[in-house]
Amino acid sequence: MDTLFIIYIDDQREVLSTLEKDLELFEEFVTIEECESAIEAHKLINEIDSKGGMIAVIISDHVMPRKSGIEFLSDINSDARFVKTKKILLTGQATHKDIIDAINKAHIEKYIEKPWNSNDLIEAVKILLTEYILSVEIDYSKYSKILHQPTLLNKLHKSS
Repeated sequence: MDTLFIIYIDDQREVLSTLEKDLELFEEFVTIEECESAIEAHKLINEIDSKGGMIAVIISDHVMPRKSGIEFLSDINSDARFVKTKKILLTGQATHKDIIDAINKAHIEKYIEKPWNSNDLIEAVKILLTEYILSVEIDYSKYSKILHQPTLLNKLHKSS
């Protein structure tokens, strides 16, 4: 099954609404899911995985009740099922130590501060989605409209 998912997690409804709008250009090609907590996201990810879906990109807020975004992304990073999943920390409340932990423990690929620029977020998702698709070796041609062309060309050039 080649069903790809982008999941975003934030405990604020207005942030989720904005992310939904920013990510709508991917909807034709990947399934996009939102969660209001890390606990809800864990359940969703396990359900998707049990049905053979592929978690390509996770975008997570940091400050959330019960479990922080860094804790959540660290859990994902240490789960062998999701070693290729790309992770973005999207927050406005991270300390310098939090950012270091996100890099060292969660191995995030991208850190974006709130409020974010929609174009920057879309560009980051395109790059990470392209990297994910190439890393799991699925047919990238059906996703060509949403892939980051310079990243795709660079990876293809290096592999030839």
